[in-house]
Amino acid sequence: MACDKCEHCGNRYHWSHAFSKFGYDDGDGKIETPKIAELLESEGYEVCYGRWLAHNTLIFSIKKNGMEFMPRNNSAIRIGYDDPTIYLPEDIQAILNSKMPFTGVFPY
Repeated sequence: MACDKCEHCGNRYHWSHAFSKFGYDDGDGKIETPKIAELLESEGYEVCYGRWLAHNTLIFSIKKNGMEFMPRNNSAIRIGYDDPTIYLPEDIQAILNSKMPFTGVFPY
């Protein structure tokens, strides 16, 4: 699993916080979504993210070679609520897990 430690508060966050409405203490912690997006972009993915009202900033689109990897047209998956380890492809999870070893808190 992957995690990053906040330099300011010492909290440790799993990369999945970048996909959760409630991640990074519901948006009150140090939001690392742009860092997660940059990591995926360095691997050739196109990543779109944005603020969910007063909550967290989360990733809502990951594309590569014109293929969308987020379940945008799947009514069984709710982006922002469901654990991304259920719907993200293993190769994307492997990138995130290899770059950010987990020792912290899950948002789910």
